[in-house]
Amino acid sequence: MNYRHAYHAGNFADCLKHAVLVWLLQAMARKPKPFCVLDTHAGAGRYDLSTEAAHRTGEAQAGILRLLDTTPPPALAGYVGLVQRLGLYPGSPTILRALLRPGDRAIACELHPQEHAALRRLFAHDPAVSVHLRDGYEAIGAFLPPAERRGLTLIDPPYEAAGEFGQVQAAIANAQARFPGGVMAAWFPIKHRAPIRAFYDFLQTGGVRDAVAIEFLLREPLDPARLNGCGMILVNPPFRFEAELPPILNALLYRLGNGEAGQAARLERLADE
Repeated sequence: MNYRHAYHAGNFADCLKHAVLVWLLQAMARKPKPFCVLDTHAGAGRYDLSTEAAHRTGEAQAGILRLLDTTPPPALAGYVGLVQRLGLYPGSPTILRALLRPGDRAIACELHPQEHAALRRLFAHDPAVSVHLRDGYEAIGAFLPPAERRGLTLIDPPYEAAGEFGQVQAAIANAQARFPGGVMAAWFPIKHRAPIRAFYDFLQTGGVRDAVAIEFLLREPLDPARLNGCGMILVNPPFRFEAELPPILNALLYRLGNGEAGQAARLERLADE
């Protein structure tokens, strides 16, 4: 409840997460049937990168501001163009709202009181988005499966609490049990390998089906005190992800990488359908 994303908005991890989110939503929109998006840890919705909080860390300078500085490669044009069109740096609920079609809807959950208040103000008059002051993990049991029987669940906690990887593991298993056909995306930090190996082992042995790992590394993950990279778990990824996601990952690495040893962007299948 102490985490405030304003200090980290627009960093390289946001760029990965949001570029993939844009692709997921566009891929889901290829089919006409309406869908619902559950954002379990939604944050404030948008962030002013000119504030003292953003300048204190300067993380956006090595992230979205670097992407905005030049013409984006084709694989990133949709994401970067959306950021330019929306103005203040958009968090996940603002991005997903921009890509909802008539008939689609979103559920945004946030437990931090100030972040929740900002999110509620942002969507106060928008019937397509419902905002809840609610624990994101508990929301999975409350809102899945959606009435549409088609949807995306985004799980994006701050990983500040001890045992957060375990909570995410349980959330993934719970979400798939409740909504087997739903698409799921869970973000995670990569500092060192031990928790990532345990995370993957769970996904490979815990009964989760159709799971793919995305890894985006700026350097070798050897320092547990440093964010060396990040990743996402995709469950039931939409059709053509194997062809269309690698160009996005490679373009991000080309623009955001600094040539350090161990930098990489890759997909790995963890569990078959």
